[in-house]
Amino acid sequence: MNKLSKSAQRVQDALKEHGLTLSVMELPGSTRTALEAAEAVGCQVGQIVKSLIFETQETHRPVLIVTSGANRVNKKVIGEIIEEPIKFASASFVREETGFAIGGVAPTGHKKQPLTYIDEDLLMYGEIWAAAGTPHALFKLTPEQLKQITNGKVISVL
Repeated sequence: MNKLSKSAQRVQDALKEHGLTLSVMELPGSTRTALEAAEAVGCQVGQIVKSLIFETQETHRPVLIVTSGANRVNKKVIGEIIEEPIKFASASFVREETGFAIGGVAPTGHKKQPLTYIDEDLLMYGEIWAAAGTPHALFKLTPEQLKQITNGKVISVL
């Protein structure tokens, strides 16, 4: 088995810490977008877990929205849920808060634990695929395992 990059290994270690035997795999092609990731593993775009980092506008807290690759997050809805408006986080904020670059943000293994929400649409799939620290790394898991590794609250993101 090939040695994983540092960021992908951090995700692999986080999965192990959660007691899961899931395997991170690094691919030669890009998995940066949901479409690229779905094509790389042969699944529906909806089965791709997008881990999006937002920033609260007043308190500057990181918010992780783990959503289906088929959905666009409604920032107004999320802001109402957390009772504070949110904005897309800058690349530097994402790197500082998670340790990952945009395009490779995983749902676990963050430097600091963000406030986390899971898109309810992911629960309709038997298996889903999430980024694993780089724009070339993924791992397969179930929605139940996603809930376990993120400790996120399931909501509608639309």
